[in-house]
Amino acid sequence: MSVRLLKYAFIEDHAEQPWFGTAGPLRDSYDVVIIGAGGHGLACAYYLAHDHGITNVAVLDRSYLGGGNTGRNTTIIRSNYLTPEGVAFYDASLALFRDLSLELDTNIFYSERGHYTLAHNESTLRTARWRAEVNKHFGIDSEVVDADAVGRAIPGIDLACGGNHAVEGALYHAPGAVARHDAVAWGYARQAVLRGVEIHQHTAVTAITTRGGRVSGVETNRGPVSAGCVLSAVAGETPRVLDMVGLTSPIEIFPLQACVTEPVKPWLDTIVVSGSLHLYVSQSARGEMVMGAALDPLEVHQRRSTFEFVSGLADQILDLFPAMATLKVNRQWAGMADMTPDFAPVMGTTPVDGFYLDAGWGTWGFKATPISGKTMAATIAAGRDHALVAPFNLRRFDDFRLVGEKGAAAIGH
Repeated sequence: MSVRLLKYAFIEDHAEQPWFGTAGPLRDSYDVVIIGAGGHGLACAYYLAHDHGITNVAVLDRSYLGGGNTGRNTTIIRSNYLTPEGVAFYDASLALFRDLSLELDTNIFYSERGHYTLAHNESTLRTARWRAEVNKHFGIDSEVVDADAVGRAIPGIDLACGGNHAVEGALYHAPGAVARHDAVAWGYARQAVLRGVEIHQHTAVTAITTRGGRVSGVETNRGPVSAGCVLSAVAGETPRVLDMVGLTSPIEIFPLQACVTEPVKPWLDTIVVSGSLHLYVSQSARGEMVMGAALDPLEVHQRRSTFEFVSGLADQILDLFPAMATLKVNRQWAGMADMTPDFAPVMGTTPVDGFYLDAGWGTWGFKATPISGKTMAATIAAGRDHALVAPFNLRRFDDFRLVGEKGAAAIGH
């Protein structure tokens, strides 16, 4: 028995301190209002308080904490991207993830597994070599391995892939990891609240008010709130929020579905991804096989999950892992992925003074949670884009300075 448990074992009416209490009434004014109580919004609130001493902050969410894409992803963390901008950004995030349990005083169950992006033909091998060279240039641990190395590292894999798409090699990224998404969100929320930030769940933002071309506050279902800065961190709701300030973007919204099987004894230590088969799979700490596929083909602004998704995924996954045929699917779900044309996020300042954007994360938002929060907090505090954020500003679509990340993000997870 632990000393802590023994200490409280004989206190009859002992109750653990809640992680964070229910917020009181909305105040009339805040320095910063953050729309969206997902990982990115909560991380930004924490770093505003921790790094910059800005504590008069309200995080507003029309639903519950972590109830959007943060609670609907498959928790994969990596930095083996294709562009210099993407590599620098996600590597900084991975570095923060490594020490996040200590910083947040919350066990986020961070576990380095190794990440294999399978190549089934010469074209995908060529892209893997390209990514590996970019990664090595920036000090990222990535290398191309042959099919024999894949077979030795991944038990139960059928390298012939059912005779349809034989595995010819893979991009291996040793730092690839997983973590608990709910623990990350709750950890950031707890530490933000301890520093004076308010989190208001079930508080919908219905309008953003401006005065003289600058943000002046928000309207909510609980009344108006004044604010000098407003950050939108709402993923699939981004087009609706942008419309509130008269801005447009090339973001499109597609459902992204995933599922988990019944738990089984641990057998898959690594993360396995196949762009050719449009799938990815890893095993959770509870023994579930966590699986997903590519975006749904049609733009739909809702979180519905379909039989077509799970049946199609099963057909492909069994080509790689025939032994999974007897596993039962326990749950399936969907999130709303906000996709950009260049498969890179949209971050930072906007043409509306005081309005900031953290969006366009598509299928890769969870792995960016710490660094997006830290850099957006720095951007808001300084009133100008942080160096890691600057390449992802909304204006790049007007300047035609796109960040071509599709080769590393489109099912890369």
